[in-house]
Amino acid sequence: MEAENLITKYIVLAIYVGILFLIGIMASRRIKSMSDYYVGGKGMGFWAVAFSARATGESGWLLIGLTGMGAIAGYSGYWVVIGELGGVAISWFLMAKRFKRRSDAYGSITIPDYLQSHFKSSTHTLRVIAASVLAIFVVIYVSSQIDATGIAFESLMDTNYFVGALIGFLIVMVYIFIGGFVAAVWSDLFQGILMFAGLILLPIVVWFSMDHGQSITEGLNAIDPSLTQVMGRSDDGWMNLFTILGLSMIGLGFLGAPQVYVRFMSIKEEKEIDKGKWVAVVFTLLTDAAAVTIGILARVIFTENGQDPEAVLGADGENVLHMLTEAYLPMIVVAIYVAIVLSAIMSTIDSLLIIASSAITRDFYQKIFKPHLKDSELTKTSRIVTIVMALAALLMAIIVANVAPDRQLFWVIIFGWSGIAATFCPVIILTLFWRGYSEKGAIASMISGFISVILFKFVFQEMEGIGPYLVELDVLAPSFAVAMIVGWVFSKLYPPKQSAIDAIGLQEPTNDDSDDFSMNSDELLDN
Repeated sequence: MEAENLITKYIVLAIYVGILFLIGIMASRRIKSMSDYYVGGKGMGFWAVAFSARATGESGWLLIGLTGMGAIAGYSGYWVVIGELGGVAISWFLMAKRFKRRSDAYGSITIPDYLQSHFKSSTHTLRVIAASVLAIFVVIYVSSQIDATGIAFESLMDTNYFVGALIGFLIVMVYIFIGGFVAAVWSDLFQGILMFAGLILLPIVVWFSMDHGQSITEGLNAIDPSLTQVMGRSDDGWMNLFTILGLSMIGLGFLGAPQVYVRFMSIKEEKEIDKGKWVAVVFTLLTDAAAVTIGILARVIFTENGQDPEAVLGADGENVLHMLTEAYLPMIVVAIYVAIVLSAIMSTIDSLLIIASSAITRDFYQKIFKPHLKDSELTKTSRIVTIVMALAALLMAIIVANVAPDRQLFWVIIFGWSGIAATFCPVIILTLFWRGYSEKGAIASMISGFISVILFKFVFQEMEGIGPYLVELDVLAPSFAVAMIVGWVFSKLYPPKQSAIDAIGLQEPTNDDSDDFSMNSDELLDN
């Protein structure tokens, strides 16, 4: 029976991989320039962009990390849902159109392109810093996703961790190498649909299959009454506050993350954003809430009072999804869930690798060292760089797995996510809503955000007294705040060029609701 189950899983996996390769081949027909390879020629539709942005933003963290978080934290895990929903809504409703308009006006196909044009920069300092940070943190983030791939194969397919990580790596490499950004977006649409359906259906099936002798709340209280405490599980009120902030502030990462905002560059026209924003918000609300609910149901079903949940459900609850599917679904459907988990992981890996490749190829090689080269001459180089960056991430994942076997996947992924977000999100926000933001302010924001993530993680969290509170707060919110404040201070000390301010004015909205918001923001910050 075990052998038959494994064969079923591999057959479904083979079908899934075959679909991805077919998508890559179809997408390759649209790759005629570097713009096609990195932003799909700026001709993507709202369904593809919305699902791709959400699938990319969620990653294996959603199916493995957030389900486990729900099991360990209980009802307080829903703060993540609130934070992510807020971040996605603000991003799509208030920022996406403005960013699309400006990036199109600048002819940008990468985030460093956008920043260089926005500030009318005459040096490569900003481009170099932006590209360097992207390359560093993307490798870290991708390595955590490859790590998640290995864990998924090990727990779901009974395959050796390292073999599983390598298989997942090779799958992504093939279809990205062939089809670039278009393949990534189209595959994200396919994979996003799988993720959506899988997350929504599982808690419904489990709920109707359970013995309802008691409510979920009663079940959690019987295990540990603190699991039903929405406002935190500690007797220390300040600890609860920091925990709530840490969970809800994860949503800050959607306010300018390069892997998400490059999708706004790729959408074919602004009116598509008005359609896509509702898709993105509904996707976020339903999938995130379902993921936490899955974890809570698993906690009630599989653990009892006094049991160590991680001993039963795995480190940080990472086995929750596997245990529920095995217990309540037929094997053919369990096999499909294997593909769903891999979809969540690979939809992020492909996007991040393309972002990292663009940083090296476009922003270092072409713009700084080979400015005479045309975009059409760099497609081959882009593919080579993508492979090199992926190999670096694979090597890091293998090293981390050997050095830190007890690592917690949820927080490793969040660290990589936070590094990218704290470096770029404050900069994107301030470029969109404050004309007084200067190039030196942006450089200061990026450097301070980058350094703060490292300091808060490895220095401040180790301090006596305040350290445990900062552990619960995590690194994103404080690093984000530092980058915003430092950017404001340096922009006041070193104001922007008048030509840059005038150019921004030409791109301001003139006939939509965001105009009033922007002008109020400008006036507020200028004052």
